[in-house]
Amino acid sequence: MKRISWRLIAIVAALVTAVVYLLPTLHPGLWPHKRINLGLDLQGGMHLLFRVDREKAVEAAVERNADEVRDALRQARVRYQRIEVAEGRHIEVQLAGQEASDGFQTVLDKEFVGLRIVSDQRADDLRTVVLTLPDKEIEHIQTLSVAQALETIRNRIDQFGVSEPDIRRQADDQILLQLPGVKEQKRAKELIGRTALLEFKLVDELNDLGAALEGNVPAGSEVLYEVARDPSTNRTIKTPYLIKKRALLTGGYLTDARVQIDSQYNEPYVSIDFDKKGGQIFERVTAENVKKRLAIVLDGKVYSAPVIQEKISGGQARITGSFTTEEARDLAIVLRSGALPAPLILEEERSVGPSLGSESIRSGMISMIIGGVLVIVFMVLYYRAAGLIADCSLLFNMLLIAAGLAAFQATLTLPGIAGIILTIGMAVDANVLIYERIREELAVGKSVRAAVDAGYDRASLAIIDSNLTTLIAALVLFQFGTGPVKGFAVTLSLGVVASMFAALVFTREVFEQMLIGRKITRLSI
Repeated sequence: MKRISWRLIAIVAALVTAVVYLLPTLHPGLWPHKRINLGLDLQGGMHLLFRVDREKAVEAAVERNADEVRDALRQARVRYQRIEVAEGRHIEVQLAGQEASDGFQTVLDKEFVGLRIVSDQRADDLRTVVLTLPDKEIEHIQTLSVAQALETIRNRIDQFGVSEPDIRRQADDQILLQLPGVKEQKRAKELIGRTALLEFKLVDELNDLGAALEGNVPAGSEVLYEVARDPSTNRTIKTPYLIKKRALLTGGYLTDARVQIDSQYNEPYVSIDFDKKGGQIFERVTAENVKKRLAIVLDGKVYSAPVIQEKISGGQARITGSFTTEEARDLAIVLRSGALPAPLILEEERSVGPSLGSESIRSGMISMIIGGVLVIVFMVLYYRAAGLIADCSLLFNMLLIAAGLAAFQATLTLPGIAGIILTIGMAVDANVLIYERIREELAVGKSVRAAVDAGYDRASLAIIDSNLTTLIAALVLFQFGTGPVKGFAVTLSLGVVASMFAALVFTREVFEQMLIGRKITRLSI
């Protein structure tokens, strides 16, 4: 009776596991597991290159500092003539009188030591101070804006449901996205590019909207529009509002955003939750502005401007509008993932059609089949029966690579197919080393059994050494490479591991099963 070795158990376990992981790819729906992911070059999709407008991030930071200076002076009861942002990077503060000047200096030294004074001019009783952020702070804001944009985009793409996206930073201010399999390309592009700056602002009901529309916009206010769709005519309706520029609350305090259905009108809306501090601010804002209109503004567009009937506690609010369910879902996604720190400018867009992807797969498979057939034929002609064992090992190797791609949810790309083709040649290289060693042992008169044992024992170390060096190089490519290079490294790494297992375990066990209990005096090699 033939014994059952650990190698046989390992081979059967690997074979069963490989079949389990490959079932969804071979027969979708048969097994509850994901299929092998195809890259952008194989299944089509989107290639987008965005540039982060880092200057806008600096301007936003300067605006926040200007608001903080304004609030601090009000709390300290320091009267000022004007505080405004000039040229995007400068805060101009104008004061009248020595008392106001002294009070401003005290607030500046106490609370805003980080701001740098660009100029300090006095004319009669007026003092004009120009402030800006330090150069290191500006550089930090610019660097952080790209990192935050990268993370925000990644969160949005994950929630949108794109399988194996490639999102990475490129140059100082660019972000490259490759989204395989995306069919709703316009929707995906809009979802990625939305700034999603949510603000709660009061409607300016003291000044005349008509005069503002004619160009006489009062200081501290701006004209924004609510864009709605008429369901009967499907026409776009734009409603103007005169809105105070100062935001009383922003989306930075959001903890959740989800789509719900209004039971009265059966229309979707977005319900938002604030954190503890945001809830307290929202409660205070609504308590101080009862009977006033509070506009909910997203990316400079008014979504609704309801009248505050009473103080709202609990840290919850809702965004209503003429939403479809899909629009409400996308809005919830961008709110949950957070606002972009700066606008994104689309610099390059390419689409890869499914037909091109199918052609790439066909070309890659043809080259793989031709390479595989040539290797198989060569091994049989040169090593005869032993070559046939090596060919079976090669097929087993291919099965393990495919299963590895499915198990690790790696993405198969065209360079990845090139890695598999390279692995086909490398896989039989180990068998060549073993077989040549066995021939040498047979040539000196050893028995078949002794020659096989010696061949595997003495060739194994060289095989492991050569494959480990290749594996190290592949892992380095995977760690530091991007896009196609990483796809090549994935299949090469899987191929190296699979080929070592197939050569040292699979073929050895085949020879063991052939030699157990038999007196073989001649080996077809």
